[in-house]
Amino acid sequence: MTTVGLPPAAPVAGDPVGPAELSVWPSSTVSLSTGDLTVGGVPLAEAAERFGTPLYLLDEDEVRTRCRTYAHAFPDADIRYAAKAFLCRAMARWVAEEGLGLDVCSAGELELAVAAGVPPERILLHGNAKSPHDLEAALRLGVGRIVIDSPSEIARLAAAAGAARTRVKVMVRVVPGITAGAHEKIRTGTGDQKFGLSVADGSAQHAVARVLTQPDLELAGLHCHLGSQITSTKPYLAAVRRMVGLMARVRDTHGVVPPELDLGGGHGIAYRPGEPALDVPALARKVRAELIESCATAGLTVPRLVIEPGRAIAGPSGVALYRVLTVKRTEAHTFVAVDGGMSDNPRPALYGVRYAPRLVGRHSYAEPAPVTVVGRHCEAGDVLAAGVPLPGDVRPGDLLAVPAAGAYHLSMASAYNLVGRPPVAAVRDGAVRLLVRRETLEDLRSRDIGS
Repeated sequence: MTTVGLPPAAPVAGDPVGPAELSVWPSSTVSLSTGDLTVGGVPLAEAAERFGTPLYLLDEDEVRTRCRTYAHAFPDADIRYAAKAFLCRAMARWVAEEGLGLDVCSAGELELAVAAGVPPERILLHGNAKSPHDLEAALRLGVGRIVIDSPSEIARLAAAAGAARTRVKVMVRVVPGITAGAHEKIRTGTGDQKFGLSVADGSAQHAVARVLTQPDLELAGLHCHLGSQITSTKPYLAAVRRMVGLMARVRDTHGVVPPELDLGGGHGIAYRPGEPALDVPALARKVRAELIESCATAGLTVPRLVIEPGRAIAGPSGVALYRVLTVKRTEAHTFVAVDGGMSDNPRPALYGVRYAPRLVGRHSYAEPAPVTVVGRHCEAGDVLAAGVPLPGDVRPGDLLAVPAAGAYHLSMASAYNLVGRPPVAAVRDGAVRLLVRRETLEDLRSRDIGS
């Protein structure tokens, strides 16, 4: 791990960037008279110069603060950070030190988390199609919960648990029939999709019944996940009512009350100034009140609540830095091409996500003009931000910074066009240190062993 101390850079009177514009940046962000920004006390231009671009920066204090926000808002719940948003050893260690567990989706995420020191009993394993290797690792390491996602998984897991002579705590993933999420590709609370077991067709109830017949499986609770980038509390309150209703039916049918209720995550953030974000304290208050009322109506003991935030912790904590390579002006558009793109951030191509990149590292007095920031890859859809205002004199060599870049960028990255994945560095108290090094051509070449 490389640590570099940088001289502190103080804010200057007449701050050229207003607070509204910085609302989607880490709270440590400060605008400088030089036209640069600092995050965690580190000037972005200096970080780019030291580590090259593309580069991802994570504000460690922002991560920890957001973990504490959840712990304070949900004091009686188990908080499991959704590792799929972004995971490295440092990230796993930070969230564990703040009292959170992890929600993982593969043996790879599980092994890394345990290697980073996360207690396996505080880890929950998800996945709609868990491989034998995933289940073997979960049983070997002793994860706290395994989420059942399909009927066939019940028999497979029961057999594996029996062979390992261990009893496994499981949750059944329920599809409550609620539409929520910013895009159809990330809505998972409705029927007729690959995740979970439906309440409407009875498959959730049938799965619960089958789990209860397996001596090596223990029903720890019910689970649901509505989707991603949800900014309203209403879908979660509807989910509480439907899940409590199912818990009551399980009690009436089997005489058993599942002790835990996992409401998943999907908590939305603002990617651009003025966009809505889910109010976490308000969510906690309303969910708690709805859960207490629904359970009282059903005559149930209030279950232990589990929450799985991912994007809401990692997303606003990250900043992506790119170097401008070319500027091309056509009759209809100005294309600003950078040295990254869909290989390190496929979300715009997948979901049409919009960002708010800005010029950093120098002052410009040119009037802003709408441009399309594109990547370097061989796809017309490799667009990072369309129709965004940048100074009219933007030119090759300029540095662009993209806020809210900590979630589902590198975790979904690829080596398309054999462009190596960017490094990740952490900033804190004016120092920057490397967490994940840049993927090199030699890394890529070493995997190619054919003749």
